[in-house]
Amino acid sequence: MQRISRFHMALALVVLVPALWAVNYLIARSAPGVIAPNMLAGQRWLLAGAAFCALSWREIRAHWDVIVADWRHMLVLGVLGMWICGAWVYIAGQSTSATNLALIYALSPVMIVVVSRLWLKEPFTRVQALGVLLAFAGVVHVVLKGQWAQLARVQWAVGDLWVLGATLSWTFFTILLKRWSTPLTDTARLGVISFYGVLVILPFALWEAATGPLPAVSAQGLTLSLAAAVLPGFAAYLGYTFMLRELGAARVGVVLYLGPPYAAVMAWLVLGEPIHAYHAVGLALILPGIYLVNRGRRAAAPAR
Repeated sequence: MQRISRFHMALALVVLVPALWAVNYLIARSAPGVIAPNMLAGQRWLLAGAAFCALSWREIRAHWDVIVADWRHMLVLGVLGMWICGAWVYIAGQSTSATNLALIYALSPVMIVVVSRLWLKEPFTRVQALGVLLAFAGVVHVVLKGQWAQLARVQWAVGDLWVLGATLSWTFFTILLKRWSTPLTDTARLGVISFYGVLVILPFALWEAATGPLPAVSAQGLTLSLAAAVLPGFAAYLGYTFMLRELGAARVGVVLYLGPPYAAVMAWLVLGEPIHAYHAVGLALILPGIYLVNRGRRAAAPAR
């Protein structure tokens, strides 16, 4: 695939990947009482990891020595990207509001921009900084339903610490995924990372089962796990790692801001929840912000 084609594909994924991740909002809302958090995260990455490995098993076998030598990096990425960013968000949803979840997670793209600028030395202009601020304002407008005075009345809960941990984890997952080079393709690398993520999740899932009571195994629970594996798991992570290679961490991080308006549209289509004017206003701020962050000369190609 030519570089220019890869670049334009990455730009197209800027719009698509947040839609895939927004499905996780619906899954998280449907999971309580149906499937336990660590069980859901474990099944999600067991299924997604199996799909990654099935597509790249020849490559994994050919690079087995490299994979074994790099196990520490793979383990850290599995902890950050699959366990903390998976199960912790589901745990947080049991004791905090959706408003708090979205507000705290909105910090992640800003943190990615700052860390990538300081650590990875990625170029970032004042115009791009303005884009980040516009997108941030847009997502907060959606979360607060256009009532900015509510920001002073937000009540914090224990679950906020869980989602704050997930936010920090996603920041460093993104940065380290970019910083730690590997000869593996994205598919093979995600297969190995998913394997380590499942290993870490397993004892916590067993602990949930031992301390119970757990929801009974059901078709609904299995459906949620399968949906989480295919859309916000396999497809979204594969698209995200591809964008990360082509566009850089700072540019890619800002796509998270499309999550809330996408989730609103999906809730309208699937759950019948109404769309309001503040959704349109938020999107009118988010889209120009993402454009400003990704305009101009594309990021240099990373070493392969």
